[in-house]
Amino acid sequence: MTNKKNLTTSWGAPVGDNQNSITAGQRGPVLIQDVHLLEKLAHFNRERVPERVVHAKGAGAFGTFEVTNDLSQYTKAKLFNGVGKKTDMFIRFSTVAGELGSADTVRDPRGFAVKFYTEEGNYDIVGNNTPVFFIRDAIKFPDFIHTQKRDPRTHLKNPTAVWDFWSHSPESLHQVTILMSDRGIPATLRHTHGFGSHTFKWVNDEGKGVWVKYHFKTEQGIKNLDVDLAAKLAGENPDYHTEDLFNAIEKGDFPAWKLYVQIMPLEDADTYRFDPFDVTKVWSQKDYPLIELGRMELNRNPENYFAEVEQATFSPGTFVPGIEASPDKMLQGRLFAYGDAHRYRVGANHNHLPVNRPKVEANNYQRDGFMRADDNGKGSVYYEPNSFGGPVEATENKLAPFEVTGQAAQVGHNSDDHYTQAGDLYRLLSAEEKTRLVETIVGAMKPVELEEIKLRQIGHFYKADPEYGTRIAEGLGLAVPQEA
Repeated sequence: MTNKKNLTTSWGAPVGDNQNSITAGQRGPVLIQDVHLLEKLAHFNRERVPERVVHAKGAGAFGTFEVTNDLSQYTKAKLFNGVGKKTDMFIRFSTVAGELGSADTVRDPRGFAVKFYTEEGNYDIVGNNTPVFFIRDAIKFPDFIHTQKRDPRTHLKNPTAVWDFWSHSPESLHQVTILMSDRGIPATLRHTHGFGSHTFKWVNDEGKGVWVKYHFKTEQGIKNLDVDLAAKLAGENPDYHTEDLFNAIEKGDFPAWKLYVQIMPLEDADTYRFDPFDVTKVWSQKDYPLIELGRMELNRNPENYFAEVEQATFSPGTFVPGIEASPDKMLQGRLFAYGDAHRYRVGANHNHLPVNRPKVEANNYQRDGFMRADDNGKGSVYYEPNSFGGPVEATENKLAPFEVTGQAAQVGHNSDDHYTQAGDLYRLLSAEEKTRLVETIVGAMKPVELEEIKLRQIGHFYKADPEYGTRIAEGLGLAVPQEA
């Protein structure tokens, strides 16, 4: 094709790089001066009214988190310190791409968002039931989700758009393999793991930091649905997962998960064989074994769905002292995007709603806004610094310093190995699981309109594992790639 138009911002300025956020050096963090990134994310958050732009269909429950292994040597976060320490929490499970009335049993990642009501304020872990994601830079997120939503002309799902984007984004291959495997359709919300997915930073009382990843392991065991039963349930009971979770808790069959962490010394980030801040990759558990931290049990259903599930808001930027962000580019974008989405969808005062309100008193200088339902600070001082006894900084909780080096530029990740971990995952599957995976992918790719898209994606599968790519090519009746 010729005479392509230049991509521009909404104010008409040409965009030089739409694949990489502006970061401080190769690793980051992301700079707020990247106005193109902020515009994309802010506009994207406002594209659907009034339901969530993603994760619209969900179910939630309240429960308790209890520490079973004191890890205070790694973090000063009080909710994780002291065996037997209990913290109230709320969780929201969700599908990603469908609308509020969509079926629960579709092939889709499941959101796994946990809110801890701690003595130091709320802490949110906003993850999925997969340890990785499709992309690793937030600047690509609106484009990715557009492919999962409905075509603006036909208002139908568009497999060509889905596979076109994935074939142009080989970093998605690991997550695509998981999604198309048996785990793409959980049997229930109770029978799936949860992951923080991103790398985070823990800091202890001495100011020493480590990198950390979260793993919630279901005590109910992993169970999945075959495609025929999932399709049958989608027609007969589209709220199957929501109903199952509610009924289990209502009858006292409380679901539970063990929380484990992987811990990496800060210095290892510079030498590890994969970029530890790349959310399309996992850390080997042989290198960084799982360490038990605690147990989460869900034991109370919401009294009102709209008030406590639909209006619940989560953000990976909702931290407490002892937990900080990493330079993960996808995480850096989410730190802005989630809070901005809540301010648009629910309002600037979303944290005043009961389900989002911390158990401790919140003291700040934020005033006014839609639906301000408390006393709005009465006549107290409304600026800082001040001479009238207003809340002051807790300087002992300042961010732990970290070095930033390099030029500010739009640069990609320092590794383009999108294939090793996806291939390793394929080779771990049993013969029957491989067959189902291939059949699922072939069925999903058959409606794709352009052969070049299919061939491009087959090339990615082949690079992950020659057998993987060959079987999909044969299933689609296309030529097998001749080189890895």
